[in-house]
Amino acid sequence: MDLLRSDGAALLEAARSDLDRRVPACPDWTERELLVHTGGVHRFWGDIAARRLADPSESRPEPAPDDDPGIAAWYQDGLEKLVDTLSGSAPDEPVWSWSARKEIGFIQRRMPQETAVHRWDAQDAVGDADPIDGQLAVDGVDEWLEVFGPAQDVTPNGAGETIHLHRTDGEGEWLVRLQADGIEVTRGHEKGDAALRGNASDLLLALWRRIPLDRLEVLGDRAVTERFLGWQDLD
Repeated sequence: MDLLRSDGAALLEAARSDLDRRVPACPDWTERELLVHTGGVHRFWGDIAARRLADPSESRPEPAPDDDPGIAAWYQDGLEKLVDTLSGSAPDEPVWSWSARKEIGFIQRRMPQETAVHRWDAQDAVGDADPIDGQLAVDGVDEWLEVFGPAQDVTPNGAGETIHLHRTDGEGEWLVRLQADGIEVTRGHEKGDAALRGNASDLLLALWRRIPLDRLEVLGDRAVTERFLGWQDLD
């Protein structure tokens, strides 16, 4: 939970420096809207976890106030409550989630990921974003492939094409096979039709379409890489 706390605080620091600043990674939002979105996510999942809710319609998170100082205080309070709740919860306690995993462990994993990417968004709008922690980013790649992939209504319409994801700043390799109705993922070093190489943070940010493909090293069939990165509905 240390990264959830530190990334959450860094997001607030970047956003509050100019709440009217546009956020290039989320082009429909200002920093204010990014802060309200992330704070709302924190409060929703914090309420699910704190009250062990099995039905999301029962969640009643406190909405954001209208004034800017109030928004900042509301966000900070929600972040602190979320960290406290998740720190004091066992991962196997049952709660609702949209994923196949109906446990608090899902929230304990998802919230640091959500916050880290949006922290990057807020800092990128300022002009100098810190990379996402390497180990957190590796887990984020796993989550993107293993959790968000099966949850998609759209399919990659693949025919067995493969792409190798290779972390260059530590351990972390994946082979992804595009199938007609989904993807198959294995861990390890295997040659694919295409390869995407970069540090863990950039791999994760590319998966979430935060950075251009040219920030990484692309080998082999670029069309396979582009189709893979464009497959998921991230809206």
